[in-house]
Parts: sequence; C-alpha cells; structure tokens
Amino acid sequence: MPDLSTTYLGLKLKNPLVPSSTPLSHKIDRVLHLEDAGAAAVVLHSLFEEDVRNEERMLDRFLLNPEAFGEAAGHLPLSDDYLSKLDTYLETIAVLKARCAIPIVASLNGASPSGWVELGRELQEAGADALELNAWYMPADADVSGEAVEDRYLSLLRDLKASVTLPVTMKLSPFFSSLPHFVRRAELAGAAGMSLFNRFFQPDIDLDTLSVVDRAQLSSSADGLLTMRWIAILRGRCGLTLAATGGVHTAADALKMLLAGADAVHMASALLLHGPERLQAILADMARWLEEHEYASVEQLKGSMSQQNLPDPSAFARAAYLHALDSFTPPPGVRY
Repeated sequence: MPDLSTTYLGLKLKNPLVPSSTPLSHKIDRVLHLEDAGAAAVVLHSLFEEDVRNEERMLDRFLLNPEAFGEAAGHLPLSDDYLSKLDTYLETIAVLKARCAIPIVASLNGASPSGWVELGRELQEAGADALELNAWYMPADADVSGEAVEDRYLSLLRDLKASVTLPVTMKLSPFFSSLPHFVRRAELAGAAGMSLFNRFFQPDIDLDTLSVVDRAQLSSSADGLLTMRWIAILRGRCGLTLAATGGVHTAADALKMLLAGADAVHMASALLLHGPERLQAILADMARWLEEHEYASVEQLKGSMSQQNLPDPSAFARAAYLHALDSFTPPPGVRY
C-alpha cells in the first residue's frame, strides 16, 4: 500500500486531501464527518472582517446608545450566554481540537490591517494549528497601483506574523502581474505557505429582472489547470508549502497537482456536490494509481513534473500557448 502522507505547513498529514473553507465546516458534526471520510486536515469557514466589524459596531451602538432604538432598548436581546460571530468561531475551534485528531486551520478573510493582530492571537489561543490568510482587496480605484495592493497584503501578513507563532499561509487570487515576485516577498515577510488560487463568485446580470445577482458557481476540473501551471512554476523556486485549490474533483485532478508540485490539495466544489464520502473514493483511486505506476509514496511523486524537473521547461511557459493553438482540430462535423 503506497504511503499517502505529506507535509503541509510543517504539519504531518496522513494524506494530501484537505477540505477548504466551505459551508461544510460551519457545523462541528460536519467537520467530524469530513474527518471520518478521510480528510487529513480541515480549513474552517472564513471569519470575514466585515462580519466582525459590523457586529461590533451594531453592539456598540445598541449597548452604548440604547436611546437610539426607542422602545427596543427595553428589550435588549443579549443574555449572559450571547456569543458573537468571533466567540462562536473560537468556540468551534476549541471543540474541534478536543474532538478531532486532524489539524484545524482557521481562515481569516479581509484586507485591512486594523484589528487582525488581535484576531489572529485569539485564534491561536483557541487552539488552531495554522492560519489561512485570505487577503483579497478589490482594486477598483484607478489611482491605486498594483504595488500598493501587494504592499497592503504584505503589511497585513507582517502584522499577523508579529502576533502569532502559528504557520500562516496566504490564499491568493491569480491576479498578480508577477506572481513569483510576490510569492518571494511573502516568504520573506514570514508566510509559511501559499494556496493557489482563490476562486471568486462573480456577480451576474439577470436579463429578466435587469438586476445584478449573486450566484454560487462551482468549479470544474478544467478550472484547476491555471493552478497546476503556477504550482509547477513555483515548485523548487520557493521554500513555501504549496497547496492547490480549485478544480479538484477526481483522483486524476489531485495527482496532477501533486506531480506539478503541490504539497496538499484543497477541495470544495466536489464535496459540496457529492458529500464527504467523495474523499474516500478519491483516496482509493489515488492509492491504486500510485501502486500501478510503482510509486511508493506521495513524497516520491511530488514535484516530479514541475517546471524545474521537466526536460522541456517551456511546457509550462509561453510556448505551450502556441503549441495548443497549432494543435487544435475542429470537432467532427464542423467545417471552417
């Protein structure tokens, strides 16, 4: 039986499959189900900066200025056992650490430095094994440069690392003009890992109601190709843990990410579509493939097809674009 274990953020995992931040981690029983199904670690649902700040402002206004609410001030809904979003999140970590044998990764989603230092410290004290910093800022202002956006992320990372001793991994979008340069800067700033890539739910337009709507768009296997390419390029060029996220639905998808150089494979859409049991099926298929291809372990597999290890490094470079265009053939029955 091949050894499926891997190392992720300095943590020894029994296999590379790590459910990423999804609604499945909102409830303790669901996380326990993921563990039973084979998850090697779990990234909890994100604690959003906006949620914490809005709740704090609401409570301050309600408790410190009750006259503003008129008659409602006589019916304060807060009891001694009231738990804020942050309190609930911290309690979830504490309970899971008491009941789970796998690492629990807390997730912070935000882009402003204010307050994150305190939040990170509280998550560490609650027992989190690592922190995922999902730093995303929408740079819609034409006066804000790409360098300023990167500096914003790095400032947030440095503030967090100054406060916690836990490994911190950054979950990035693919929207960087020079991703390897930013990854190098993040490593120097204290990052322990990179998760590539964040998949954003994009607003859509409803043609019937002429309104902007939000819809959850789940991934497909094809969405993982961009991630695979960049992990292959980064493998061996940085000392960070590399986690692949987005587009992993099958054992084949996971194996390709590992061959490219991923240390761990995050999963979301496949678990939302098929449930936690999908992990068991993928792990069985991975073990079978490794055995058939005479790999003794995942460690032996990892990065063997990264750009550095390929006889032709151009396979992950611009030349691949030209080859893909030249090799395209129309489907049967289509004439040009």
